Amino acid sequence: MSFLEKWSDNLSKYFEKGKPLHPFRALFRAADSFFLTPETTTRTGSHIRDSVDMKRIMITVMIALVPALLFGLWNIGYQHFTSMGESVTIWQSFWYGFLKWLPLVIVVYISGLTVEIIFAQHRGHDVAEGFFVTGLILPMILPPDIPLWIVAVATIFATLFGIEVFGGTGYNFLNPALLARAFIFFAYPTTISGNSVWIAEAGDAVTGATPLGILSSQAAEPLPSMLDMFIGTIPGSIGETSKIAILIGALILLVTQVASWRIMLSTIAGGYITAALLNATGVVAGTPVPAYQHLLMGGFLFGAVFMATDPVTAAHTQLGKYIYGALVGIIAMLIRIAGKGYVEGIMLSILLMNIFAPLIDYCVVRANIQKRKNRARKI
Repeated sequence: MSFLEKWSDNLSKYFEKGKPLHPFRALFRAADSFFLTPETTTRTGSHIRDSVDMKRIMITVMIALVPALLFGLWNIGYQHFTSMGESVTIWQSFWYGFLKWLPLVIVVYISGLTVEIIFAQHRGHDVAEGFFVTGLILPMILPPDIPLWIVAVATIFATLFGIEVFGGTGYNFLNPALLARAFIFFAYPTTISGNSVWIAEAGDAVTGATPLGILSSQAAEPLPSMLDMFIGTIPGSIGETSKIAILIGALILLVTQVASWRIMLSTIAGGYITAALLNATGVVAGTPVPAYQHLLMGGFLFGAVFMATDPVTAAHTQLGKYIYGALVGIIAMLIRIAGKGYVEGIMLSILLMNIFAPLIDYCVVRANIQKRKNRARKI
């Protein structure tokens, strides 16, 4: 690595202000920061200095996403070849899925990083590492055959209006990957909803209905077994199907203390209790789906682990994390079960609570201040 560092140091002088390559400084710094250790460090004030920086946190999140991504790539091929009535090897299924996923991730990174680099160059800042995680998550929550131009438009919209207009990564109050998905859902709903988009090039006689699709249509078709939903051999977004892979990612995030267990636990508890109460009160028409089964359907668990825990857009106080997570789970299940027009409520619930997270923290802090004042009066 010393050779690369010396080569990078020698090359960086050509990107300084007044040099011919200065207009590409942000692009060079982004590549340099991605492959090598960032050189930016604190210079003044009292700080704890250790090896944990934003780059390492983002890399940890990306590692945690790998199990769900690998399974999702195999599942794309598995669903496709099963719908065609063909039997192929694991590697053939994985390769098919990889070729479907690769254009998505390339388009997301090119379109999103272009916006990031333009703003970074204009502001004289470096490109933040946060978008590398966003660029990996976004293709994982999309159908495999979604038109690439729609993905590019949604990514540019989310990067521009979800990140940059508020000052860049760290200042955004909405999860950019979910914002891009919401943009697609409301602008081009037929490309991301229904039963025909979740299996790549499905056979003519195959509907490709997800468990939530079956639930919303109240079709006679039975839901997949609990084992299939837990393993993930069902139609759905690339990263949401395998709950085993998601739980492995959750374990990585919790062991490394990158994500908050309070948010994960309260989101799952809020969703489970809400589903159980709605079933018990008879709100659900027909035969209700058990509350524990709701946790395995759709992108609820993926959202609870990888999106609700976003350290920028989530609540930051300890009590606020419990409140924030519980409301995410409650609203998600209310939208899914009590609502009629939209069965996957986790996206909208997280975006809604992203908006209210600062208010939750404010109320918690003010309540603590008031408690201390009351305690001081009694002394």
